[in-house]
Amino acid sequence: MRVSMMVNGVPRQIDAPPSALLVDILRNDLRLTGTHVGCDTSQCGACTVRMDGRAVKACTVLAGQCEGATVTTIEGLGAPGALHPLQAAFQETHGLQCGFCTPGMIMAALDLVEGGERLDEAKVREGLAGNICRCTGYHNIVRAVLLAAGANA
Repeated sequence: MRVSMMVNGVPRQIDAPPSALLVDILRNDLRLTGTHVGCDTSQCGACTVRMDGRAVKACTVLAGQCEGATVTTIEGLGAPGALHPLQAAFQETHGLQCGFCTPGMIMAALDLVEGGERLDEAKVREGLAGNICRCTGYHNIVRAVLLAAGANA
Protein backbone atom coordinates (compact mmCIF):
# COMPACT_ATOMS: atom_id res chain seq x y z
CA MET A 1 0.00 0.00 0.00
CA ARG A 2 1.07 3.58 -0.56
CA VAL A 3 0.91 5.77 2.54
CA SER A 4 0.86 9.54 2.27
CA MET A 5 1.69 11.55 5.36
CA MET A 6 3.45 14.71 6.44
CA VAL A 7 6.67 13.98 8.36
CA ASN A 8 8.49 16.88 10.00
CA GLY A 9 6.76 19.29 7.65
CA VAL A 10 7.67 17.38 4.49
CA PRO A 11 5.05 15.48 2.44
CA ARG A 12 6.06 11.82 2.16
CA GLN A 13 4.72 8.85 0.23
CA ILE A 14 5.92 5.46 1.36
CA ASP A 15 5.22 2.03 -0.07
CA ALA A 16 4.70 -0.29 2.88
CA PRO A 17 2.58 -3.28 3.80
CA PRO A 18 -0.46 -2.29 5.90
CA SER A 19 1.04 -4.17 8.85
CA ALA A 20 4.32 -2.19 8.78
CA LEU A 21 4.97 -0.23 11.96
CA LEU A 22 5.44 3.52 11.96
CA VAL A 23 8.71 3.14 13.88
CA ASP A 24 10.10 0.94 11.09
CA ILE A 25 8.92 3.35 8.38
CA LEU A 26 10.58 6.26 10.15
CA ARG A 27 13.86 4.47 10.84
CA ASN A 28 14.24 2.25 7.77
CA ASP A 29 12.44 4.06 4.96
CA LEU A 30 12.92 7.69 6.00
CA ARG A 31 16.22 7.22 7.91
CA LEU A 32 14.94 9.24 10.89
CA THR A 33 16.86 7.28 13.48
CA GLY A 34 16.19 9.55 16.45
CA THR A 35 13.07 7.46 17.02
CA HIS A 36 14.42 4.43 18.87
CA VAL A 37 13.23 0.85 19.15
CA GLY A 38 13.55 -0.27 22.74
CA CYS A 39 11.06 -2.99 23.57
CA ASP A 40 8.60 -3.59 20.69
CA THR A 41 5.79 -3.83 23.26
CA SER A 42 5.00 -0.13 23.92
CA GLN A 43 6.40 -0.36 27.44
CA CYS A 44 9.52 1.81 27.21
CA GLY A 45 8.46 4.86 25.18
CA ALA A 46 11.74 5.15 23.24
CA CYS A 47 9.72 5.23 20.01
CA THR A 48 7.42 8.09 21.05
CA VAL A 49 6.64 10.59 18.28
CA ARG A 50 3.86 13.12 17.74
CA MET A 51 1.07 12.10 15.39
CA ASP A 52 -1.64 14.63 14.63
CA GLY A 53 -0.57 16.69 17.62
CA ARG A 54 -0.38 14.04 20.32
CA ALA A 55 2.27 11.65 21.58
CA VAL A 56 2.01 8.08 20.31
CA LYS A 57 4.28 5.08 20.57
CA ALA A 58 5.36 4.43 17.00
CA CYS A 59 5.85 0.72 17.69
CA THR A 60 2.05 0.37 18.00
CA VAL A 61 0.97 2.45 14.97
CA LEU A 62 0.37 0.58 11.72
CA ALA A 63 1.17 2.04 8.31
CA GLY A 64 -2.52 2.06 7.41
CA GLN A 65 -3.22 4.34 10.39
CA CYS A 66 -0.74 6.92 9.08
CA GLU A 67 -2.61 7.82 5.90
CA GLY A 68 -3.05 11.60 5.89
CA ALA A 69 -1.41 11.97 9.30
CA THR A 70 1.04 14.62 10.40
CA VAL A 71 4.01 13.06 12.20
CA THR A 72 6.73 14.90 14.07
CA THR A 73 9.89 13.17 15.22
CA ILE A 74 12.73 14.51 17.35
CA GLU A 75 14.46 15.55 14.11
CA GLY A 76 11.52 17.88 13.40
CA LEU A 77 11.81 19.86 16.64
CA GLY A 78 15.03 21.77 16.50
CA ALA A 79 18.44 21.97 14.93
CA PRO A 80 21.99 22.53 16.14
CA GLY A 81 22.16 26.14 17.26
CA ALA A 82 18.36 26.42 17.26
CA LEU A 83 17.19 23.87 19.80
CA HIS A 84 13.53 23.50 20.72
CA PRO A 85 12.95 24.82 24.28
CA LEU A 86 12.54 21.25 25.59
CA GLN A 87 15.80 20.17 23.98
CA ALA A 88 17.54 23.22 25.45
CA ALA A 89 16.05 22.49 28.89
CA PHE A 90 17.24 18.87 28.77
CA GLN A 91 20.70 20.14 27.88
CA GLU A 92 20.71 22.83 30.57
CA THR A 93 19.53 20.54 33.39
CA HIS A 94 21.54 17.50 32.29
CA GLY A 95 18.27 15.62 31.76
CA LEU A 96 19.98 12.88 29.79
CA GLN A 97 22.82 10.49 30.18
CA CYS A 98 23.20 7.91 27.42
CA GLY A 99 20.52 9.69 25.35
CA PHE A 100 18.65 6.58 24.21
CA CYS A 101 15.37 7.50 25.89
CA THR A 102 15.74 11.26 25.42
CA PRO A 103 13.96 11.66 22.05
CA GLY A 104 10.93 9.74 23.30
CA MET A 105 10.96 11.61 26.62
CA ILE A 106 11.02 14.95 24.82
CA MET A 107 8.22 13.96 22.44
CA ALA A 108 6.07 12.75 25.36
CA ALA A 109 6.91 15.88 27.37
CA LEU A 110 5.58 18.07 24.55
CA ASP A 111 2.08 16.87 25.41
CA LEU A 112 2.62 18.05 28.97
CA VAL A 113 4.20 21.39 28.11
CA GLU A 114 1.67 22.23 25.41
CA GLY A 115 -1.30 20.95 27.42
CA GLY A 116 -1.91 24.32 29.03
CA GLU A 117 -2.12 22.84 32.53
CA ARG A 118 0.06 24.14 35.35
CA LEU A 119 2.72 21.50 35.88
CA ASP A 120 4.35 20.37 39.07
CA GLU A 121 6.72 17.49 39.77
CA ALA A 122 3.93 14.97 40.40
CA LYS A 123 2.13 15.83 37.14
CA VAL A 124 5.32 15.55 35.12
CA ARG A 125 6.23 12.20 36.68
CA GLU A 126 2.71 10.89 36.00
CA GLY A 127 2.75 12.24 32.43
CA LEU A 128 6.06 10.55 31.66
CA ALA A 129 5.21 7.26 33.37
CA GLY A 130 5.04 5.48 30.00
CA ASN A 131 8.64 6.37 29.19
CA ILE A 132 11.48 4.48 30.83
CA CYS A 133 14.98 5.79 31.43
CA ARG A 134 17.45 3.19 32.60
CA CYS A 135 20.28 5.63 33.35
CA THR A 136 18.83 8.39 35.53
CA GLY A 137 16.64 8.78 38.57
CA TYR A 138 14.34 11.03 36.50
CA HIS A 139 15.08 14.05 38.71
CA ASN A 140 16.82 16.06 35.98
CA ILE A 141 14.29 14.96 33.35
CA VAL A 142 11.49 16.35 35.53
CA ARG A 143 13.48 19.55 36.08
CA ALA A 144 13.92 19.91 32.31
CA VAL A 145 10.20 19.59 31.63
CA LEU A 146 9.34 22.07 34.37
CA LEU A 147 11.95 24.50 33.06
CA ALA A 148 10.60 24.25 29.52
CA ALA A 149 7.06 24.73 30.81
CA GLY A 150 8.14 27.87 32.63
CA ALA A 151 7.41 26.33 36.00
CA ASN A 152 9.63 26.76 39.00
CA ALA A 153 12.26 24.04 38.49
